[in-house]
Amino acid sequence: MSYCPAWKTPSLRRLLAVLCLLFGSLLGSLPGNAADILLTGAEDSPDVRTFTQALSELRPNDNVRFQTLASLPTPDKLPENIRLILLDLPSLDWRLQDTRGPATLVLRISRLQARRRLNNTLPAHLSLLWSDPPLDRQLRLTRTLLPEAKRIGVLYDNHSEFLLNELRNAALPLGLEVVTQRWDNIHDSRPLQALLNNSDVLLGLDDADLYNPQTAKNLLLSSYSRQMALIGPNAGFVKAASLASTYSDQSDWLAALDELLDRPPATWPRTHYPHRFKVASNPQVARSLGIEQINDASVATLLAEGERRP
Repeated sequence: MSYCPAWKTPSLRRLLAVLCLLFGSLLGSLPGNAADILLTGAEDSPDVRTFTQALSELRPNDNVRFQTLASLPTPDKLPENIRLILLDLPSLDWRLQDTRGPATLVLRISRLQARRRLNNTLPAHLSLLWSDPPLDRQLRLTRTLLPEAKRIGVLYDNHSEFLLNELRNAALPLGLEVVTQRWDNIHDSRPLQALLNNSDVLLGLDDADLYNPQTAKNLLLSSYSRQMALIGPNAGFVKAASLASTYSDQSDWLAALDELLDRPPATWPRTHYPHRFKVASNPQVARSLGIEQINDASVATLLAEGERRP
């Protein structure tokens, strides 16, 4: 009969305990619970492939892939456990064919785009991730850069009118007054001139009917001829010569997706703005308005510190 010295027994027990812990950790790290993440859109492109690859690198234990809409069945034929991410409006139109199917994140859709497609309804299976800057964040940016401005001029049309109550509610605690002017005919400058007469600064809504290449020259020349700044409506307009805007870039969107994909789909918010964001400003415009140099990163940090978290 073999003999095991008594002094070796505790060491053996410790070894077995360590092995059990290591084995348990190994099982926990295996991709048995990996999520199946499907991104889809109307077209494949280098940008789509780059985005898909970046998300895949963020989630190495998940199966992340892209397929074009043309290669997919109707939504109700997809497995329920897939986490579906829509990259464009055609993919949203495809998803709206059927209420059945997997939980779905709609990436980078504007408030106006959603309104036109969904009206006041929001299907239970959809979570919308907004592309346009939050109105309260844009107002706080305005107050930070132009603390003397109290009357915030806002152009709107029948598509963006629904945002005005939200804008007024956000302005109230900031001590700001929202002055509005309907602009149904972009070839008629009188509404714009009337608004400029009664405002300290213009705040652009992300409404492509009003803020587009066709209207940019008139908007910018009219406001700056009066030494009045235009805030927003997005980072693209800052390049065109608006003073500043908040925005979320690809890294911010990836971080937002990574956070949501860690959660069960049943807990996804119905609508969502990325918590991470940046500020873009136009130094040349700032100088022409007599505004001292804007430190975009510092302003973004200041705004983020003031955000109210749910």
